[in-house]
Amino acid sequence: MTPHRTSTRTTILDAAEQLFALNGHDNTSMRQITSAASVNLSAVNYHFGSKDGLVQAVFQRRLRELNDERLALLNELESNAKGDALKPSQVLEAFFSPLVLHACSHEPDRRAFVPLLERSMSDPGGFIRAAIIDEHSEVFGRFRQALLKALPDVPEDEIIWRFHFMLGATSYAISGAEALRSAMDWPHPEQKQPESAQVLLQRLMSFLLGGLRAPLPGSGAVPTCSNANHAATNGRSLS
Repeated sequence: MTPHRTSTRTTILDAAEQLFALNGHDNTSMRQITSAASVNLSAVNYHFGSKDGLVQAVFQRRLRELNDERLALLNELESNAKGDALKPSQVLEAFFSPLVLHACSHEPDRRAFVPLLERSMSDPGGFIRAAIIDEHSEVFGRFRQALLKALPDVPEDEIIWRFHFMLGATSYAISGAEALRSAMDWPHPEQKQPESAQVLLQRLMSFLLGGLRAPLPGSGAVPTCSNANHAATNGRSLS
C-alpha cells in the first residue's frame, strides 16, 4: 500500500471514530464521514468496502492496540513469575491500566475511543457488539486463567461475575463520574489540577481489588491467593 493510501485510510478512520463517538455509528451518515475526512465516497469504499466495514475497522484498530498492551503486560508478568501464580493486583492492573491510560490520554483520538466503546457496548445487539466480543476473546481467556490461578479458592463462575462487575465499575469511573456527582449533588473535591491518570488508577485498583477478594456469597470466607502461605510467612499483604 502506498503512503498516500495509508494516509487516506487513517484520515477516514480518524474522522469516522470522532463522529461515531459523538453521534453513534447508526446516526452517522457516509456524507458526514466523507465531509469530515475531505474524501469522496469511492475512497471509503476502496479502503473499507462499506459503512459496516468502516465501523469494524474503527473498532479493530483501537481494540487491537489496547489488547496488545494488555497482553504485553501479562506476558511480562508471567515470564517474571516463572510459572508461579501472579498476585490478583498484578492481573487487574495489567488488564485495566491500559484502558484508564487511554481514557486519560492527551491524544484526542485515543481518548475519543472510550465513549465510543461505551456507547456501542450499551447497544443490546448488532454486529458491532459481536466484533467487540471477538476482539476480546483471546484477552479475556488469558486473564480469566490468570485470575483462576491467582485465586484458586474462588469458583470460576464467581470470577466471571466479579470481572463483569469490575468492567462496569471501570467504565463508569472513566466516563460517568461527573454526571453521578452532579445528580447526587456531591461536592467536588478541591484540587489545584485535574486528577492524574495514575491517581485515578490507584483509586480504582484499590476498589476493584477489594471487590475481587470479597467474601464469597453466603460464606463469609475471604478468598485467598495461591501464594497465601508464602505471603503470610513473609508478612506481606495479599494484594
